[in-house]
Amino acid sequence: MPSPLPLNSRVEDEAPYQDLLGLWSDLEAALGLLLARPALIQQLPHKIAQLDTWLQELIAHDSDSALYLMFQLAGSSTVGYSASHALVCATLGHILAHEFQLPPHERNALVQAAFTMNVGMTALQDHLALQRERPSVAQQESIRLHPSEGRRLLEELGVADPLWLDVVGLHHINTSAREPLEQQPPAERLARILATCDRYAAMISPRRNRAGRSVAESVQAVTGPQSKLYEQAGEALIRSVGLFPPGVYVALSTGETAVVLRRTPQVGLPLVAKLLDARKVALRQPELLALDGQALRISHALPSTEVTLQIDHRTLVRLGMYAARFSDGLQQLVTMPGMR
Repeated sequence: MPSPLPLNSRVEDEAPYQDLLGLWSDLEAALGLLLARPALIQQLPHKIAQLDTWLQELIAHDSDSALYLMFQLAGSSTVGYSASHALVCATLGHILAHEFQLPPHERNALVQAAFTMNVGMTALQDHLALQRERPSVAQQESIRLHPSEGRRLLEELGVADPLWLDVVGLHHINTSAREPLEQQPPAERLARILATCDRYAAMISPRRNRAGRSVAESVQAVTGPQSKLYEQAGEALIRSVGLFPPGVYVALSTGETAVVLRRTPQVGLPLVAKLLDARKVALRQPELLALDGQALRISHALPSTEVTLQIDHRTLVRLGMYAARFSDGLQQLVTMPGMR
């Protein structure tokens, strides 16, 4: 079996570490306040643009750390689900905008629509995340109407960009595409990309009436034979974030449990930190591992509910950043152009 990667014992003494988890949590909290009381927000379009700039700065700092923290936030809590879900979708939308080389106006409309697509049902969405029973008939009707209600509310609050408004109104698009994504009208193209992010993010997030699905199930939802609505954008999403993106838990071929820290140039072989041994006993400290695809490989992804130990995300993010500084391939992913 490959041996663990060596770690410098002075990793804690490296350059000062910015509390990225705290910054992501602050962004989520600011978005939560805006979505909960949008009518009280002065110059709402400007505030959304500020949140977008904040998001871009966090991703530009280190895209793998951003993905790690985003997936951990999405998979570990149902508190403020609406804001958490919107933040995940906006992050994935930003990454897919780079993948599809969208012009700036389309990129901005996509991300801003991701932030606000559910503004017409924020309270209901938060309630549904905690509700054990299936939605009632009245709740289902509110869900059905929320794209048009969200568009109406955004117009009342000063959003004047027709593309942003159209994407919000179309984000539950449910018809198969007649043309490739790049040939579709801008609003339809962006709505399909956003619908893909929405579907993927909803699959990995926990609810009271079900655990979050594993990433493998989420991948199947947007790339499988029943996913023609999402197919092209779903494949791009997997290319961008990987089969096992940073921040998700995985079972190893040895029976041990790990968390993915960083992508590598080999899509199925990310850098991971082992957390539990084969008996599911927590290690005294995470063990950084490089997979080889043979003796040590990922067996499958795990829902976050299957890993209940307390994790020091600060240390894990730093381990990943530390390892990337000593790997040319990983360093290229850290500084991937276009992520800003």
